[in-house]
Amino acid sequence: MNKGDLVNEVAKVTSTKKEAQAAVDCIFSTITKSLKKMGAVTLVGFGTFKVDKRKARTGRNPQTGEAIKIKAKKVPKFVAGKALKDAVN
Repeated sequence: MNKGDLVNEVAKVTSTKKEAQAAVDCIFSTITKSLKKMGAVTLVGFGTFKVDKRKARTGRNPQTGEAIKIKAKKVPKFVAGKALKDAVN
């Protein structure tokens, strides 16, 4: 399922596809802003979105084999909740 499919599923419950698109965009935007501000978003029974920190490390350019420095950075991570894990099994 992609974002368009998700919008179509939400549109079945709301009155229009335009409202569904706005709702999905709002949810994604809110999660993104909250992650940036607070570092985690927990949806009980579904899962937790959080910001993980990756350490700086040395990598290799696959074409030349040259060692390159990869900077530390923050990355989003999702951990599924128990209810979601149980639902897919």
